[in-house]
Amino acid sequence: MKHLLELQVTINNEPLSIRVPHSETLLDLLRKRLRLTGAKDGCDTGGCGACTILLNGKPVYACSLLAAQVHKQSITTIEGIQDDQEGLHPVQRAFIKCDAVQCGYCTPGMILSTVALLQEEEDPDNLRIQQVLKSHVCSCGVYTQWKKAISYAVKDTEQHNAS
Repeated sequence: MKHLLELQVTINNEPLSIRVPHSETLLDLLRKRLRLTGAKDGCDTGGCGACTILLNGKPVYACSLLAAQVHKQSITTIEGIQDDQEGLHPVQRAFIKCDAVQCGYCTPGMILSTVALLQEEEDPDNLRIQQVLKSHVCSCGVYTQWKKAISYAVKDTEQHNAS
């Protein structure tokens, strides 16, 4: 491979140094080379949300970024959010509890967007939730269950923090 760039990035709290071609997307790096397959290849245009990852804590579409653009930044994929003590992240548990998973193709992106939302706002209002819901396309139509999962995760977090 000619014209490789040395990329230094933190992925799921692990520092990584890897050589990448100028044209490689972040999604291809994650899925094909690093085998982090939670981010899905949906539309390749940043319109469906299936490839959502967290970049410095903010949801972004991995298909719309070149790997070289994330040099010296921090990435979190669905594989990196589990709680070491309980296994699943509270948002993952909320999605399961509220049947917001269906086929599961879009679920990792939805979960990461929810994690980012709840890190930004402890109790988001309906308008903010609707904005996040609109950032993903789900063929199974789990939007109602996803909204319930967000509410459940808020209550679960409040109860956990109170104890």
